[in-house]
Amino acid sequence: YQLAEMFNVNPATAAKGLSLLAGENLLYKKRGLGMFVAPQAKDKFRAKRIKQNLQQLVLQVVAEAERLQVSQAELIAMIKNVEPPKEE
Repeated sequence: YQLAEMFNVNPATAAKGLSLLAGENLLYKKRGLGMFVAPQAKDKFRAKRIKQNLQQLVLQVVAEAERLQVSQAELIAMIKNVEPPKEE
């Protein structure tokens, strides 16, 4: 109930979210104590985001490069020269 109140959502919705995260082994239950973040959760979540998001973006960039007849070497050089945005 605390999580539901914290995020102003239905308790059943919060429970379902926790259940989904536990199903992906990102959370685990300790009887009588509650839910805890699994030690490997950060690495698993990162790997999932890379697979779902970054790979899709890379495929789009590669497809666009092919349409524009940009070589693999040119594309790699462009990527290497990109500077990450500065955090404020």
